[in-house]
Amino acid sequence: MIYKENVKIGLKDVWSGNKVSNRAILEYLENVAAYHSDSVGYGINTSNETGVSWILLDWKLEVLKRPEYGQTLEIHTWSRKIIKYYAYRDFEIYDEHNNLCAIATSKWLLINNQTGKIEKVEEKMANKYESEVDKKVFKQDDELEKLKGLENYQNSIIYETKRKDIDIIGHMHNLYYLDLAYEAMPEDVYKQRPFDKVRIMYKKEIKLGDKVVCKYGYEDEKHKIVIQSEDGKILHAIVELQ
Repeated sequence: MIYKENVKIGLKDVWSGNKVSNRAILEYLENVAAYHSDSVGYGINTSNETGVSWILLDWKLEVLKRPEYGQTLEIHTWSRKIIKYYAYRDFEIYDEHNNLCAIATSKWLLINNQTGKIEKVEEKMANKYESEVDKKVFKQDDELEKLKGLENYQNSIIYETKRKDIDIIGHMHNLYYLDLAYEAMPEDVYKQRPFDKVRIMYKKEIKLGDKVVCKYGYEDEKHKIVIQSEDGKILHAIVELQ
């Protein structure tokens, strides 16, 4: 089943040139994914009844044609496959003239609300999503390949998590990881945005008051930001931009 929602690009969603930002695009996708889960009975408002929640593990976004302020976008999303504890969800974004503007894929993990442990997706739940197993936006098999850090970095910052960063489950919200990546960039690199290819791999949640180190490096024509604990022992996320 393909789920569809319309969104209008607002002021806070654009950068220079009045073009929609990557952060805004990911926010649209996240919300529409949540609305889809709402529609099949496994959303935020029913999580106390179902006892489970979805946690985001990976993003991959490619912008083909960047829309501008004021445009109305139609976002399509669907469950591509559900395997044991994991769900893979794809997206397409169309403008008012039915031009395909962006594609994205994502990976989600089901957890038990009480224990915080991984929960297997029951067949009854999986069937509700009516996965489109033959519809895939990225053709390569390793579209969510594991990201690795670099040996050398050119810039780094230290950030202490604030109240504004925390979501309803007590962790830094996934969109703020992209914000941290931009903050870690040298100014000349930051001015090159927006980048049309975004890849984010989440590994370990960041909580209120945590101090993290965000390290920036460039290799193989990719801007890479590694977010880890201050002592370097915990990897929280890796962000890759092109």
